[in-house]
Amino acid sequence: MPHFAPSRRFDFELEMGAVVGRTSEFGQPVSVAEADAMIFGYVLLNDWSARDIQAWEYQPLGPFQAKATATTISPWIVMKAALEPFRVSTPPREVPLLPYLAEPGPMLYDIALEVDLRPEGAARATTITRTSYGEMYYSAAQQLAHHTTAGCAMNAGDLLGSGTISGPEKGARGSLLELSWGGKEPLTLETGETRSFLEDGDTLTFRGAALGDGYRIGFGDCTGKLLPALPEDYWAR
Repeated sequence: MPHFAPSRRFDFELEMGAVVGRTSEFGQPVSVAEADAMIFGYVLLNDWSARDIQAWEYQPLGPFQAKATATTISPWIVMKAALEPFRVSTPPREVPLLPYLAEPGPMLYDIALEVDLRPEGAARATTITRTSYGEMYYSAAQQLAHHTTAGCAMNAGDLLGSGTISGPEKGARGSLLELSWGGKEPLTLETGETRSFLEDGDTLTFRGAALGDGYRIGFGDCTGKLLPALPEDYWAR
């Protein structure tokens, strides 16, 4: 039975965010190529998630309070033009996409990503995830094009999250839900502590960079610290 209490299965989601730089017309879908031209740049994005609340409310409500805590982004919007040398194709398709999602060329970017977790008071963090934005099945341009198919207009400044970025190996999974296999396989940190999900005082830092020949294009650290929930007597007022 449901009960009202702080989340016990709080999590991060490693994502990239695409920032829209050009408004589309209400009622007019855009193609993938047009959507790609609409994107101004990209940020690192942490889509914090309360997994226990999510499991309870997603039927029939869908994600609601489970996703309402916060969204954290990196300090720099890296313009799409700066990422052009790092374009890569999406993975091979087992089933062909519908024509409106067809890609005119490589739509993803080879951006190396990692996640550090530092418990309260720990001298240093533990890197718990290493993956790449190139692992995604759909590109931001495809997501943006799909979003307009019902006529929804996109505005300059809109932010689209990529969804969790996970690779095929365990160390490349983009959330604790996946890393700990739903809590069944807790992670051991360098401090000796274990984590199935986040605990109060934990600090998460996302880092990402496109690595060129002798240079790197970084996004700045995407960092957030999990603070305790309000005390129970707060709700008795």
